[in-house]
Amino acid sequence: MTTRDPDEVLARLRELRASDAPTHGGRVLSYVYDSGLAELDRLAADAAELVRPVNGLDPTVFGSVAAMERDLIAFARTAFGSPEAVGTITSGGTESCILAVASARRLSGLAAGHGNVVAPSTVHAAFDKAAELLGVELRRVPVDPHTTRVDPDELAARIDGETFLLVASAPNYPTGTMDPIAEIGAMALERSLPLHVDACLGGFALAWWPKRTPPWDLRVPGVTSLAADFHKYGYAPKGASVLLYNDRDRHRAGYFATADWPGYPIVNPTLLGSRSATGTAAAWAITRFLGDDGFGALVADIDAARAELIATVNAIDGLRVVGEPFGPVFAVAADPTSTHPIDPHRWSDAVRARGFTLQAQPRYRQADGTDLAASTHLTITPVTRRSVGELSAAMVEASRDARSLPPIEAPGPLRDLAAAFDSGAVTVADALGLDSVTTEAVLIGAGIDPHTDPSQTGEAIDIGAVIAAIDVLPRPVTARMLTEFLASYTNPAPEG
Repeated sequence: MTTRDPDEVLARLRELRASDAPTHGGRVLSYVYDSGLAELDRLAADAAELVRPVNGLDPTVFGSVAAMERDLIAFARTAFGSPEAVGTITSGGTESCILAVASARRLSGLAAGHGNVVAPSTVHAAFDKAAELLGVELRRVPVDPHTTRVDPDELAARIDGETFLLVASAPNYPTGTMDPIAEIGAMALERSLPLHVDACLGGFALAWWPKRTPPWDLRVPGVTSLAADFHKYGYAPKGASVLLYNDRDRHRAGYFATADWPGYPIVNPTLLGSRSATGTAAAWAITRFLGDDGFGALVADIDAARAELIATVNAIDGLRVVGEPFGPVFAVAADPTSTHPIDPHRWSDAVRARGFTLQAQPRYRQADGTDLAASTHLTITPVTRRSVGELSAAMVEASRDARSLPPIEAPGPLRDLAAAFDSGAVTVADALGLDSVTTEAVLIGAGIDPHTDPSQTGEAIDIGAVIAAIDVLPRPVTARMLTEFLASYTNPAPEG
């Protein structure tokens, strides 16, 4: 339906937005990073509007892009301990990760179809995407199931003559544990390998963390590159990350450049050609506004809220904080030593019923056969401190509701499908060979209808059931089904 009335168009958009999770107020503990400062949001919006028509493709034409990027790189390299570092402003953490792998791959000298990246099993899935796109192997090294910390010797054991990059996280996303970056850096130096630190999640919090941090940034010997997202704990709108290198040549290896076509010379430091400057401008404005003191004050609020929430979990019989988190995120799992362990996803659902949305994470089987427990993830932001008392109470009350409930199960049809895989009646190849229409029919038959629109029905997607399905089915099959679900969910239903 079209209309020439701008007010009607915006009114419809407001209706659509009404079904979204709240982006402010600390009610959603994943995906969004609320500073709690309304003036920061206004500043970011005004800065973005000023550059809305600008194309970041060519900073020699739009000099504001080059100027803002220079300032952001200078800010980031000071925050991360390398005043001589060089870098690139990207659209987000995934792009930064892909570029870090691409740069190392190009400098490796390995032939196409060869090469591997070695990283802890907790490294972000963006590196799986990088490996798939670049045709290399990602070797996920198992971590200790209890601490979720990797043993550097185990990393070393997976290195061979085709390893061209090591990756570590500061901290990792699933559990908030810091990898032993100093030890991994020493190993990287010994083997003459580059080490990339993925600080996309926590970098702009750790840089001002009020407690002494383990060594993690560009000051660590052996670390050659680091990425951090301005649109996470830099509080900018989505679309801004920075990728820094201690080595100019390694940075330049991430560029794509050609003059070998009939058009204008193409020189891209990012995967995108034409790109918006709005995220860059918003990040630039925020860093200039906050400075060290402003970032430090916001991080202090994060640390205070985090400490209170971890204490709350530790006091709940049946739950445990996973691993040894350090920084702004942590995860909660069932406590196997308790006489009444609580399913973390039942608990998450009960917390959601009290107005706070947490993020469910499935059990993960590592390459050595050990499991990282199913858990619930919490991202703590500055605004969380304002509602920490209400959230803590909700967590305690939710534990009482969830304690007597069995773990959430996958829908019956998907459990039957899992049994067919176990018996050999169906193979992974059979499932992956199904066409899109048949795969969608399987989902609908299991009660997971991708054409259900929460904005129309008022019913949220049963994420617990989805996570339970991931747990019982082979992971390649769940990936195929999730692809079908999201593709159908974001496309109009067939007509007729």
